[in-house]
Amino acid sequence: MAKKKLVIIGAGLVGSLLGIFLSRRGYRVSLFERRPDMRDHAISAGRSINLALSDRGIKALEEVGIMDSIREIAIPMHGRRIHNADGSSAFQPYGKEGQYINSVSRGELNARLMDLAEENGVDIFFNRRCTNIEWDRNLIHFTSEQEARQDAVDADLIFGADGAYSAARLTHQLQHDRFQYQQYYIDFGYKELAIPPGTKGEFQLEQNALHIWPRGNYMLIALPNTDASFTCTLFFPFEGNPSFESLNNPQAVREFFNEHFTDASQLMPNLEEQFAHNPTSSLVTIKCYPWVREDKFALIGDAAHAIVPFFGQGMNCGFEDCSVLDKLVSKYEGDWKSILPAFQELRKPDCDAIADLAINNFVEMRDKVADPEFLLQKKIEAAFSKKHPDKWTPAYSMVTFSPEIRYSEALNRGLKQEAIMRKIMQMNRIETIWDSTEIEQQILKYLAE
Repeated sequence: MAKKKLVIIGAGLVGSLLGIFLSRRGYRVSLFERRPDMRDHAISAGRSINLALSDRGIKALEEVGIMDSIREIAIPMHGRRIHNADGSSAFQPYGKEGQYINSVSRGELNARLMDLAEENGVDIFFNRRCTNIEWDRNLIHFTSEQEARQDAVDADLIFGADGAYSAARLTHQLQHDRFQYQQYYIDFGYKELAIPPGTKGEFQLEQNALHIWPRGNYMLIALPNTDASFTCTLFFPFEGNPSFESLNNPQAVREFFNEHFTDASQLMPNLEEQFAHNPTSSLVTIKCYPWVREDKFALIGDAAHAIVPFFGQGMNCGFEDCSVLDKLVSKYEGDWKSILPAFQELRKPDCDAIADLAINNFVEMRDKVADPEFLLQKKIEAAFSKKHPDKWTPAYSMVTFSPEIRYSEALNRGLKQEAIMRKIMQMNRIETIWDSTEIEQQILKYLAE
């Protein structure tokens, strides 16, 4: 018999979208969120307040009929604008003509998802922190410091959608024999900064691009907002020189930005204040297993598979989780004893794959995008792909613009293609013969092998 009463712990992006999918299937869904209602409170500074929405996430939003609304708050980014250390810049398109990703406000997107969830009959309870789950009774305990209350909520099925530092995952982990858990922090943190609109309310940088200042061991990026400001993120070592540790006073901050991010620094009149006020946050990858308990519980989104942001796929991957789960509900006609194991089996290898891809893409973004040899390699790949689209899809396009290709398949194909390109880039006179028939035939030969 299909489960009827569902509780989702976490009313963030994934929890809210999951609530919409499940309520449309006829389930009674309640969302419990530890924070206040963000529709009444400003999102905290330092949290990723801009996200890159791409085809996998768009597909899920279209399935619940909200994408037209989201386009109103999204800004297309057709490629990267690379700001080189010498002051020059270059534009690198993301994919084929017409392909782009979207800059969208986390807060506005989450608010619209919450609104749609409530319109679909989902109940949302705020200021409710999950403290424990009694697995034998499917009873979730919540506390509310603001209201000085404790609640015990029963459910037929529980989803943990409460992010990378999931309370649901912790109680699942501590009370599950042979639970496998891995977390990996990179040695870099991030800090959110902002470039305000110009004096006439205009964008001070190119509007429809993701801006990157690659500097080898660190980088600054900027995404456009609908109010003509840009949200910048500095990805920077925690320790060493330079690092967050070494930029320990306002003068050091401004001098560093003036030297290494000259054009951006000129657009940040209150840089010193922002740098001191906004928190420095860490970047973690989390892999765990199992995600499910029989037909009673499942982790989803970052609670199951937190990843670093360097492929722009954290949110998109979580939204794809919801879409995949919804299709399994239909396939197995509400039989959760079949749905949850199938969900875990399908998504675990894909989420492990995008976690690895995201780590690898950090090196590309902070360093390689300004490297002439890397740029030549990308030109060769793009030219070959244009001639042979059935034989070669660039790794970025597979991940970002091809939701029909699983992340795990994109990783495997990408590794094979990269091995081929390493051989191609070692050929004599590659700089002059890169677009020749000789190179085309050589790639075809390697593919056939």
